[in-house]
Amino acid sequence: MKVINSMESAVRSYCRAYPVVFEKSKGINLIDENGKKYFDFLCGAGSINYGHNNPILKKAIMDYLNEDGIVHSLDLATKSKEEFLDSFQKHILSPRHLTYKVQFTGPTGTNAVEAALKLARKVTGRSKIISFTNGFHGVSLGSLAATGNSHHRGGSGTSLHDVNFMPYDGYMGNKTNTIDYLRRVLEDNSSGIDLPAAVILETIQGEGGINIASSKWLKSLQELCHEFGILMIVDDIQVGCGRTGTFFSFENSGIEPDMVIMSKSVSGFGLPFSFLLIKPRLDIWEPGEHNGTFRGNNLAFVSAKTTIDTFWTTQELEAGITLKSNLLKERLNEITTKYLSSEIEVRGKGLIYGIDCILPDLAESIRDKCFENGLIVETCGSDDQVIKFLPALIITENELSQGLDIFEKSVRQVMEESNFHKKLESEIIQK
Repeated sequence: MKVINSMESAVRSYCRAYPVVFEKSKGINLIDENGKKYFDFLCGAGSINYGHNNPILKKAIMDYLNEDGIVHSLDLATKSKEEFLDSFQKHILSPRHLTYKVQFTGPTGTNAVEAALKLARKVTGRSKIISFTNGFHGVSLGSLAATGNSHHRGGSGTSLHDVNFMPYDGYMGNKTNTIDYLRRVLEDNSSGIDLPAAVILETIQGEGGINIASSKWLKSLQELCHEFGILMIVDDIQVGCGRTGTFFSFENSGIEPDMVIMSKSVSGFGLPFSFLLIKPRLDIWEPGEHNGTFRGNNLAFVSAKTTIDTFWTTQELEAGITLKSNLLKERLNEITTKYLSSEIEVRGKGLIYGIDCILPDLAESIRDKCFENGLIVETCGSDDQVIKFLPALIITENELSQGLDIFEKSVRQVMEESNFHKKLESEIIQK
């Protein structure tokens, strides 16, 4: 770590929470330079849904390279792009009766967010965007303007413009329908909220604390958008690609967004790859009007196609996610009730879950103890008070149970070695 600490910018973050040098990875494990294995329940913040160095995907990439396949091609037509699009259309879009154009953007999620916001403004001729409390959409300036977290916003060094924030589902309590609030400000010419080009949202807020929008709320939002001529953009960067149990997180909610932003696990192998799905009527770009040197990634095309052909042509993966989701939910509720409090909320869907510890220092202590014991979990939420679980979708039930055993041990140790019980009880009473 010496050369990393001396040469790398102070902006680095994950390595501060997990201060070792990792050398190898396989399946659900990260392995440090001393050979210690860690259960990886972070999975590249949702970029490694199919496990590290998945042998099927690795073979496809190695074969492609051995055949001198094209690696970089700007937006030239390549065989690997053609094959990916064919597979995506045949196995993802068509079975779900979805019709979208695909725009390949720069390699990260925020690149696709920027493209979506830019296109929404171009289509509607309006500049304002509505985002939601606790939303996270990236840290380039356009995306950052739509991100709620003050820590990230504070790094901009300039004013952030043209985004208004509205309360997400549940933000004002279960008895308040925040769509009614949004409707009121849109209807009132004196609300100070101009008619926006689009709303952008996550159906489950990953970085924001595992906050889940109900199907009823999502459908009401889409109806409102249609009524006012507002485009609906779903950011499926972290919770897409099977994370919630279906390929798209919104599949069972009864909505069909105007645009969908995809990244993280679309390559299946951790390779940089992002794209924007656009309703055909909205695809009004002029050639080259939005571009970038690394639009698309031919190695990612290869691994993404192989991922679809391997995992998304049958219902086997989705069925497995449902079984493991139930196991994850049950164990987290048991552990939370036994060692923390029955008042602590466990929330999630599929294989993304969170425990709201209320106390940020409690969440941090549990995360650190997990790492010490060989389990990597992340914290999230407005104050990093939520412990987040993102195990690989291909994890076995036995592996999931082993990882949760480590989590239980870690929670028990933290609570035995500290005075968090009194602090937690006091905080719960105040709430």
